Amino acid sequence: MQAETRTPDPELSGSWSLWTRIAFRLCFLYFGFYVLLTQMLPSILPLPGVEPPSLGTMPPVRQVVEWTARHIFGIGAELVVTDSGSGDKLFDWVQAFCLIVLVALGTAVWSILDRERRSYARLHRGFCLFLRLALGATMLLYGFDKLIPLQMPFPYLSRLVEPFGNFSPMGVLWYSIGASPAYEMFLGGMEVLTGLLVIVPQTATLGALLCLLDSVQVFVFNMTYDVPVKLFSFHLILMCLFLLAPEAPRLCHALLLNREAASSRHHEVFRGARSRRIGTGLQLLFAVCLVALNLDSARKAWTLYGRGSPKSPLYGIWSVEQMLVDGEPRPPLLTDQDRWRRVLFQDPKTAIFQRMDDSFARFVASIDVTDRRLSLTKRDDKTWEADFRYERSAPDRLALDGSMDRHRIQLQLVRQDEARFLLVSRGFHWVQEYPFNR
Repeated sequence: MQAETRTPDPELSGSWSLWTRIAFRLCFLYFGFYVLLTQMLPSILPLPGVEPPSLGTMPPVRQVVEWTARHIFGIGAELVVTDSGSGDKLFDWVQAFCLIVLVALGTAVWSILDRERRSYARLHRGFCLFLRLALGATMLLYGFDKLIPLQMPFPYLSRLVEPFGNFSPMGVLWYSIGASPAYEMFLGGMEVLTGLLVIVPQTATLGALLCLLDSVQVFVFNMTYDVPVKLFSFHLILMCLFLLAPEAPRLCHALLLNREAASSRHHEVFRGARSRRIGTGLQLLFAVCLVALNLDSARKAWTLYGRGSPKSPLYGIWSVEQMLVDGEPRPPLLTDQDRWRRVLFQDPKTAIFQRMDDSFARFVASIDVTDRRLSLTKRDDKTWEADFRYERSAPDRLALDGSMDRHRIQLQLVRQDEARFLLVSRGFHWVQEYPFNR
């Protein structure tokens, strides 16, 4: 049986400087713990229909972070840990501080106990593989959430009638991108491509470069539009820089000095030719599995809460043409906070009432199409309820008659055509004689 061919690799036998060894120990511990304790770990091992908890919010990490918040930073209030959607919670910042302290101590101990070691070349290559898989999985996760437009949705009905000045900076960014599904899909496609390139060994350097560019753009968006993913996107930048650090001389020669660059073997974890082929095949298989799982998850999400999700039987923007309270007409005065201006139905379980000052009251809705009944409740007040019977004499006419806040309410509603909103109807034009910027 023929022995496996192994080509000597001078990089594995070279000696590192003291500061290089210390820097590697620091990065190895910090990035390793960060991947394990944050949302990056579940993205590497996505399970269909299962949302695994982040290890960073479980004991004993959670107790350490909460103790540090109370005794080191003097934070008396209870920290928001889960069910937030923000990556810049006070908990996350304190956790990052704890991680820095832990890693600094770990690096010091490691440096004392392993003073004789002159190189970590093999461990470095294995760790780079780990980081590439983590970065690739993260890019694929975010990429498919844009490729199938989910992350930034097309403006909801309530957004179409909300004054632009009421939008938060994040809302402006979110719905500006969401208003152009083609652009969002382009961004998602680039992130998916980046995720695949960074996983495959032969294209890992190109993938890391593209991932760095994408992470910088996302970080700038987060900083300038106040999107609460600043801490996470900054760490993605640092990880990309770590992966690209060994390639810096080659990139400098090729991109800046216009010189010939030697080939790289930094992404070759396995020594023999056969082992490298098997390793490459496994990494490709991992990428294919991630694509299949993320695509399936995004497809299901599209039908659950994306634009493919079910719509309310009363779907539309309904203007309140007439409102009677206990039989008395309620004129549409801008100063009357109890007079409704619009009623909006988007999904089957939500009803939104817009006041005269353009603020919103949101209710949980239950619509019985057979009996033509509309029941409303509040999420934060289970004792409150409203009940209406509705009549739809024409596709664009709706009448509500019932009780709300212990008053009899009668509403005559007229449906507005969403196509009248320029954001919905403008579309794309190859030829424009003049700019159409409104």
